[in-house]
Parts: sequence; structure tokens; C-alpha cells
Amino acid sequence: MGDPHYLIWAGLAAAMVGLSKGGLPTVGMLSVPILSLYMSPVKAVVMLLPIYIISDMVGLWLYRKNFSAINLKILIPAGVAGVLVGWLTASVVSDTAVKLLIGLMGVGFVLNAWRQRQSQQAPAQARWDKGWLWGGLSGFASFISHAGGPPFQVYLLPQKLPKAVFAGTSTLFFAVINLAKLGPYHQLRPYGADEMMGAVVLIPFALIGTVLGAYLTRKIADDWFFKWVQFGLLAISLKLIAEVLQA
Repeated sequence: MGDPHYLIWAGLAAAMVGLSKGGLPTVGMLSVPILSLYMSPVKAVVMLLPIYIISDMVGLWLYRKNFSAINLKILIPAGVAGVLVGWLTASVVSDTAVKLLIGLMGVGFVLNAWRQRQSQQAPAQARWDKGWLWGGLSGFASFISHAGGPPFQVYLLPQKLPKAVFAGTSTLFFAVINLAKLGPYHQLRPYGADEMMGAVVLIPFALIGTVLGAYLTRKIADDWFFKWVQFGLLAISLKLIAEVLQA
């Protein structure tokens, strides 16, 4: 914990988690790659889960009045089921396969959204079949590497929700998913004193990031907000694919 390199990389990763919980989606997906510059990816995933949960609590308060109830009714059961599948298949499903799948889905969605941008399509409606598919994939990918953002966005972005509702729905959904991961993570890789103390020193970075993320979300115009989300989704997806190709 006294290592300045740890404070730099882990503090930046925690701030990225906070920014995402404050309403800037896709930013949080940078946290594991950033922390992996200092430690193994598996340890980074375990280390960051408490930070995600603490940031979730702040995000829940910030967006307590802004969320889509119908989408949460669909997505939360599907996401928890995805976490369960991730837990049961942890020993046979590789990170590489998950990264490639999520990356390809994200790139495909963004390219299709840009192709249809001029068509002025009406907002999509919440659907149980699509919600269970993408919600389940989001929970599964979140369990594997905190990378549940792209499937979630593939489902929710076409609904063209107000940005505060979009951000709040994302915050509430992943708050439940992260709590659902706590037991399985501890069973697969028990938390020790070093991991817990290492997470504690990151709490201020995460809290500052969460408040800053909420502030920026309110200041960014709706059109630019969703353009930023799409560009972020594309960048993260391409990064995941590049990691697979370089492996």
C-alpha cells in the first residue's frame, strides 16, 4: 500500500470506477486493464469489486429518482442468472473467449447504430426476450472481468431514454449485479487482509470519481452524452478484441 506505483495505478482505476457510477458509462471498463499494469488481471478483478460496491452506494443515492423500472424488472433477474452461470462455468470459460464475444458485439452494435443514424427510428420498447438475452450476457461478462457494459448498452441505448434515466438504470442494475458477485468471488478467491486493506485506501479516489461523474453527466448535452457513450463503447470493444489478437 505504501508503493507509489500502486497508488498511481490503483487510484486511477478506482477513479474510473467512480466516474462510471456517477453516470459516465464504459469508463469503468478501463479500471481492470489499468490496474492490470501493476498486478495480475485476476487479482485486479477481485481487488476492485469492493470499490465497485462502495461506488454503487453513492451512485444509488445520486440517481435514486432516475431509473426505468420496467427495464430493471427485466434486466436484474437476467443479470443475476448470468452471474450464476459465470460462477458455475468459471473453470471452463476463458477470459479470451469472453473478451472476443463482448468486443465483437460492441463493435457490431455501434456500427449498426451509426448506419441507422439518419433513419430517425422511433425509440425501441423494453422487451423481455431481448432483456433476458443482453441482461444475462451482461451479468456473465461482469462476473468474468467487470465488462458487463457493452451488452447492457446494446439493449438499452436503442430505447433512447433521457440521459439521467439511462445513467440511473445502469447504476441500479450494476449495483445489484456487483452485490450478487460478492459471495462467488469470495468462494473462488477468498479475500485476505492485504486485499481488503488495499481496497480501503482506494475509497477516496472512487468517491471523488463518482461525484465528478454525476456532475459531468448533468453538464453534458443529451446528444453529446450518447455520442460519447457510443464512442466509448467502440473504443473499449476494439481494445478487448486487440487484447485477444495479441494473446
